[in-house]
Amino acid sequence: MNAYEWKQYFSRISNMVEKEKDYLSELDRKLGDGDHGVTMSIGWKAVKEELQTNLQNENDCGTVAMKVGRTFLSAVGSSVGPLYASGLISGAKALKGKAEISHQDAVVFWIQFVSGVHERGQAQVGDKTMVDTFLPIQEELKRSGDLIKALDAAKQGMESTKQLESKRGRSSRLKERSIGHQDPGATSAYLIFSLFVEQFS
Repeated sequence: MNAYEWKQYFSRISNMVEKEKDYLSELDRKLGDGDHGVTMSIGWKAVKEELQTNLQNENDCGTVAMKVGRTFLSAVGSSVGPLYASGLISGAKALKGKAEISHQDAVVFWIQFVSGVHERGQAQVGDKTMVDTFLPIQEELKRSGDLIKALDAAKQGMESTKQLESKRGRSSRLKERSIGHQDPGATSAYLIFSLFVEQFS
């Protein structure tokens, strides 16, 4: 994946989020404020604008990831902003100075991305958050380095949130009433990683 394709990936996230915005917000209505799709849309629209202007001629994949993270953080005030920003800025270190992303670079990027998210949010698997999707990705990549297997693990993690009781954030107030509903953050995390695997494969 070259720098142009890397930037294209982030633009595709913006397009995907627009398409799935209502679905993500509907999931969130069952557990929280009902604004997850809208929040993600605001953040990724800002990223797309940054890609089309200030990052248009940027060929350093690490710089692109870092600036995408900072742009998302500036646009999104809710908790999801710092989480994705931390992930992207942590992952950017694996791509610093690189105009192309190899398979190994991609594996290291996602391992470091998940570490950034995890360290910032402190959620664990089983808390019914995006970490239920992201940590299985990291574990599988550390084990096998296989993006397809990591995507399978991500899907299982996302789907597992249906059976979990929420332990963090606004949805934790629902306690056992949160069981039976898929977590919106885990869902958008899966969609974002799925898009990467699709484009990189």
